[in-house]
Amino acid sequence: MNKIFWPVLLALTLSACGTTGGTQATVEDRTGGKTGAAGAGQAGGSGKAAGTETVALGGAGVAGSSLDGSGSYAGDPRKNPASPLSTRSIFFDYDSFVVKDEYRPVLEAHAGYLLSKRDARVILQGNADERGSREYNLALGQKRAEAVRKALAVLGVGEAQLEAVSFGEEKPRNEASTEEAYAENRRTDVVYADE
Repeated sequence: MNKIFWPVLLALTLSACGTTGGTQATVEDRTGGKTGAAGAGQAGGSGKAAGTETVALGGAGVAGSSLDGSGSYAGDPRKNPASPLSTRSIFFDYDSFVVKDEYRPVLEAHAGYLLSKRDARVILQGNADERGSREYNLALGQKRAEAVRKALAVLGVGEAQLEAVSFGEEKPRNEASTEEAYAENRRTDVVYADE
């Protein structure tokens, strides 16, 4: 049942992101190994084999951050480089605000952490590359931040824990004018309020 429920719920949420007439979200059906579109447009796949199943972390891999004598981690799990919680950026394709399926484990890890720490808050900072007008990039950055916010909300995170803002093209990670630099700048950063 969960194999069908979560992809359908994610598809409905992502399709709601496209109500402004922009690019429609695509959702991979992991129960049958086929890719279906929530709208007329389609984005590129994640390159994973069809039918691959992603399992929620359920707290596994979220504990610890510094090595103790036994080789396991203790402390803030967000500081553990081996944990998906250490990944703080969700990258997007050109002119798109569709959250790629490859970021599902990262979003599940952050959702698990936020569900276990109800007082934690995150600021989702949407960014765009320098191409396009300032106004367009601010709007695109906001759509990217909102797409990540909605994905976390679908995973059970409370709205009070999530804030979506846009920096547009104002905070590039890489200031070069190359495709690689543009790809680094098309992102939403997950920033915890207490860090």
